[in-house]
Amino acid sequence: MSSSADLLPVPISEMDFDLISHGGERVRPADWIGRPTMVFFGFTWCPDVCPTTLSDISGWLDDLGPDADRLNVSLITVDPERDSPEVLADYLSHFDPRIVGLTGTLSEIGRAASGFRARFEKVPREDDYTMDHTAGVFLFRADGRFASIIDYHEDRRFAVPKIRRAMQ
Repeated sequence: MSSSADLLPVPISEMDFDLISHGGERVRPADWIGRPTMVFFGFTWCPDVCPTTLSDISGWLDDLGPDADRLNVSLITVDPERDSPEVLADYLSHFDPRIVGLTGTLSEIGRAASGFRARFEKVPREDDYTMDHTAGVFLFRADGRFASIIDYHEDRRFAVPKIRRAMQ
């Protein structure tokens, strides 16, 4: 029987993944320890949830002012088949430059999603496919402990204070 704790993301220090940033650098969980972290799972072909959320994140970072520079902010793709580092770099150029795109093998992304308790699934379409995925934004404290989730379309008046609390 699972407990509600099994549904919460594990601390970053207990996660195990090895991804590549849109700039070509390797990123592992240990790289995030010491700074508060904000993570969103999405993909570049996403028609609405992902660009909306990335626009929201860009706005939240603006609202935080210089404090936003203390955050790790990442989009982890759930579509590594199409989202190479180059594709992520081009896509993210339309949003706040502090947002780092991460990709890797499907198994590495699965390992990352597992630690976050996020899910994703390839959904076939006529001649193509889309990705169904967890749409919340995960917040972690600087020591790697899970802080909160910002739900999709959560009002900015509530989202920004959640980020500030995670940064304390």
